[in-house]
Amino acid sequence: MASKEQSTLVDHQDGVRTITLNRPKVLNAFNTDLRASLRRAVRDADKDDAVRCVLITGAGRGFCTGQDVADLVDGLERGEPLDLEKILKEEYNPIIERIREMNKPVIAAVNGPAAGAGWSLALACDLRIAAESAVFIQAFINIGAVPDAGSTFMLPRLVGLSRAAELCFTGRKVDAAEALQLGLVNHVVPDGQLAAQAMEWARQLAARPTRAIAWCKKALNEAWTEDLDDQLELEAKLQSKAIRTDDYREGVRAFIEKRPAQFRGC
Repeated sequence: MASKEQSTLVDHQDGVRTITLNRPKVLNAFNTDLRASLRRAVRDADKDDAVRCVLITGAGRGFCTGQDVADLVDGLERGEPLDLEKILKEEYNPIIERIREMNKPVIAAVNGPAAGAGWSLALACDLRIAAESAVFIQAFINIGAVPDAGSTFMLPRLVGLSRAAELCFTGRKVDAAEALQLGLVNHVVPDGQLAAQAMEWARQLAARPTRAIAWCKKALNEAWTEDLDDQLELEAKLQSKAIRTDDYREGVRAFIEKRPAQFRGC
């Protein structure tokens, strides 16, 4: 049964925690309530041992179109000072950091537009599956702003510095087919199949040895900033942990016995 927590819908089944951004009338644009609700939902998924995979998507016709500019204008008209640096540091950045550091895989199921900080949110996830109608826009430049919420960190690592610069400088639309070609998404599926295929993928990951996935994620994160010697050392340490788990022993037995492994995440 899905339960509503402010601006997100949260559902849990088969080890998968689905978090749905729930402001469909504005294509799930971020306001204060949505940022706070998403932060809580991501935090709770991270802390809950029953969660083995996280799936983030949007309600209605869009994934997330970034900051709700109208929400900012309303604040200015009420005479409230606009401190975007504080909003980023206290409200956006903790969401991105939690997703990247979470010891479980996170999938973005992108339905429709992912723009601005909405694209940043999708980029922060480990894996992305997109509907054919999905579009991606580094929309910041179109209002004279700078990419934030991790876009300048994640984007060049996925597509290279020159292509990332093009997307950030022009703010042009990238459709689902081009996103797949560029390596921005892992899969593109027909719109009507997105929810089912995203859930199936999430269930498959939830059935994998999730401690090993967590250590894979840590190693991949560290690989962006470490040199080869440090990375080899980290791999050795993580591998030493992995072979002490029940899942490793089950995996080896299943391989020898020529049967599917039954992983339990321990």
